[in-house]
Amino acid sequence: MSKKQASETKQHDGVSRRQFMAGAAAGAGIAAAAMSGGKAAAAVERPIRPPAEFDLISVTEPKPFAFPAAGNDVFAKACKDEGVAALFCCPGNYTIITSMANQGIPTFGGRTEGAMTAAADAFIRVTGEIAAASGTEGPGFTNMICAIAAAKACRTPLLVVASNRDVRGDDTEEGIQRGYQQPTTEGLKKYGKRVTDINRVYEYTAYAFRQMRTGVPGPVHLDFAAETFRQGLQTEADVQQFVDKTRYRTDSKPHPDPKDVQKVVEMIQKASRPIIVASTGVFYSHACDVLRQYAEKTNIPVTESGPMRGKISDDHPLCASLGHKHYGSADLVVLIGQYCMPTVGEFVFGPDAKFIRIDPGAEDIGRNVPIDLAMVSDEKAALEALYESTPAMKHDEWIAEIKSSREAWEAENEEHYQLGLKHSAATETIHPAVMARELHEFLYNNPAIPKESTPVVAGGFGIGRYMRRRMRAFRPGQICNGAYQYGSIGPDVGYAFGVGIASRLGAGYQKGYENLPVVATTGDAGFGYSGIEVETLAKYRVPAIIIVYNNNAWGTWGGGSRNPLVGHAHLFQENVRYDKMAEALGGHGEYVTKPEEMRPALQNAWDVAKNEGRPSVINCQAKKEFWSRAEFPPGLITQVEPGIEAYNH
Repeated sequence: MSKKQASETKQHDGVSRRQFMAGAAAGAGIAAAAMSGGKAAAAVERPIRPPAEFDLISVTEPKPFAFPAAGNDVFAKACKDEGVAALFCCPGNYTIITSMANQGIPTFGGRTEGAMTAAADAFIRVTGEIAAASGTEGPGFTNMICAIAAAKACRTPLLVVASNRDVRGDDTEEGIQRGYQQPTTEGLKKYGKRVTDINRVYEYTAYAFRQMRTGVPGPVHLDFAAETFRQGLQTEADVQQFVDKTRYRTDSKPHPDPKDVQKVVEMIQKASRPIIVASTGVFYSHACDVLRQYAEKTNIPVTESGPMRGKISDDHPLCASLGHKHYGSADLVVLIGQYCMPTVGEFVFGPDAKFIRIDPGAEDIGRNVPIDLAMVSDEKAALEALYESTPAMKHDEWIAEIKSSREAWEAENEEHYQLGLKHSAATETIHPAVMARELHEFLYNNPAIPKESTPVVAGGFGIGRYMRRRMRAFRPGQICNGAYQYGSIGPDVGYAFGVGIASRLGAGYQKGYENLPVVATTGDAGFGYSGIEVETLAKYRVPAIIIVYNNNAWGTWGGGSRNPLVGHAHLFQENVRYDKMAEALGGHGEYVTKPEEMRPALQNAWDVAKNEGRPSVINCQAKKEFWSRAEFPPGLITQVEPGIEAYNH
């Protein structure tokens, strides 16, 4: 073929494609007109509303357990007896879901198993209670994997339950995608079992709760072969180890060796700049009050790490979470309940600092960071013993240094804000530092909103680095710290649902803060993963405010990704209207393109949450270039651990 022929063919093909698309559009219009008698059919506006069946939830009584029973009924009874506070699921695994709901366990269904597993994880992180996530065999279950991995990194006592095929389907094409769940979660769980014998359902359920309720927590995974769902248990005698929970596990906790207590006291007395790192174990052992009392008696500052915040209030004089410049001066670091240990250099303490680690299990002590003194104990029991044994102390110079560091931190935040205003004006968008400050002022300096009330999900990648600096926790579980340690992308709307349900039920640490709006931050990349759950928030009337940082790109854009041959893979269409998506899903939408629009958008979303119980999406239009330190300083700011920025090593 000659160059001329090739050119003509290429031109012809191009015209043909355009003609085809134009013809297709015209044909669609002709077909629509024909169906409407030659006239364009008018769209009928139909209200988005929860179905009438939702009105029956509160008036339907649970069904008491009784023999004869199937294995799923026995399992559900054990879950109820163990106080499982909520179940998050999608359709599938029908018999387990129905049995748990029949036992009176609050049950909530969403759009994807992954987001619902994230919801269960978040529920646990802000309540300290047990929740379950359900999936079905095959794709439904594998959709949960990322959220299970995130729960593992956070040491969340998450109950993962799933259905499975008949045992007779093993090693056949019928069962090949459905028969082998347990290897899939290997390394992501504390305990797992495929249950195939109906008589042993209760026994293996006891194994699961024993693992969740004792020692260092973590996810457990039970999948049930279809044989266990059949009505085959006539009496208690047919069930192995059908005993009260006090007989298959114990609530006893390890208490510290008095010798270890004395050694800790001696090390603290010798230190001039001791600091406590309070993490996950303090929360789950319900030791927040005694932590504060011990800190006040000894004048030892406390900084936080972990997947939840508020173990000490951010406005307490001894809170050292805000600001990190003083960390390098600490000469003694007391790690309490730090289940996910950093490696050397990840926590920014000086190289000469000594470390004490208090943990309920000895098997992990000494991992990653060499320890000068270990104490194997329940966190609450250890703090109680230390409170009794440690004399009152003063560290005035050290406390003054921390106060100065905090003031410097706030000054740095204000500097970011002023730069953000400048960048916003220059680009006619909204900078993340401005978003963060406006949210802070709205939640914590607003006479209409008690500062300790609103639960917050600190999500997102780049936006999270700005928002976490401004978010505050004044009570345990007020902040769910996003994808802590694992860095999963996009669970944030799922997290918001779980936190919102926790608030609605007043479960665990959320008791006394019922039915409050929940605020969650996420990025436009993350919103693509769980944004559909805005519909779930809407149908259950969960008052949530989802703040989307829309910079038209993945957080990976920049540097080498500016190469035109690959840079497009990091980019989205510009100015996508996620707020309109929220409206289409039954929520409320706000579009923010400049700083002065942020506060009114927050107020409008808050009013919708309070007055209508509906979710809102605030779509904040930004620019991908804001992550460039050279073009828009400070750019993508760094994270310092532990403290208010603690997120993902």
